[in-house]
Amino acid sequence: MVGWAQRAYRLSERRACGTLGAARSSVRYVATRPPQMALRRRIREIAEVRVSYGYRRITVLLRREGWQVNPKRIHRLYREDGLNLRRKRPRRRRSAVPRQARPPATRPNERWHINFMHDALANGNTLRVLTVGDAYTCECVALDAQPRFRGTEVAAVLTRMAATRGLPATINVDNGTEFTSRAFDHWAYANGVQLDFSRPGKPTDNAMIESFNAADYNNHRPHSSLRDMTPAEFAAGHTDNMDPIEDSKRVA
Repeated sequence: MVGWAQRAYRLSERRACGTLGAARSSVRYVATRPPQMALRRRIREIAEVRVSYGYRRITVLLRREGWQVNPKRIHRLYREDGLNLRRKRPRRRRSAVPRQARPPATRPNERWHINFMHDALANGNTLRVLTVGDAYTCECVALDAQPRFRGTEVAAVLTRMAATRGLPATINVDNGTEFTSRAFDHWAYANGVQLDFSRPGKPTDNAMIESFNAADYNNHRPHSSLRDMTPAEFAAGHTDNMDPIEDSKRVA
């Protein structure tokens, strides 16, 4: 307002402040707030992977990582960096965000991929099959069929697997409601598992499980990425003295 009065009526700063009752110190004040570049980078990294998350859910994830932040600060940085969601745009455009290449898996049980297959019984009832694959060995870790799955059912299947096999550091998932639910998010956080979400409409971001769902069994189908061994053969023969497969041949 002071600047407008100066330009419109050709007033000095002192005269404009006196007329409007504004303190000259407030007009000349220059913010000294630090740029917080590390926090900005982390907010953008989360927003690029979890494209449907707003600033409140990003605040929750940051607090889990140890950042001492409040929603007001995250909201300000979120808006300043142009990350606020546009609810009215078509859902297919949510995938238009850059995505970094994933590092290849380097050992068994490091990264899993999960997805669903669908079928129907003779009586017409639908059936869903949860498929879980190991990114390094390409073996099927779990197959579980149920009439329907929610986040709690998916978490229960993985919890059963943890008792015999343990859990991976990362699980690749798509943006289905089973995987984006609060229940599954809480399970992943409680078990120290990072969820790596695919971009909506981009099944190639989870290509390993998409390929597995169209493949043969663990004991019969040879994989060129496993030196033409089946996943069962490769997993059984995997030892510390076994030569690692070249990264270029691994399935990320």
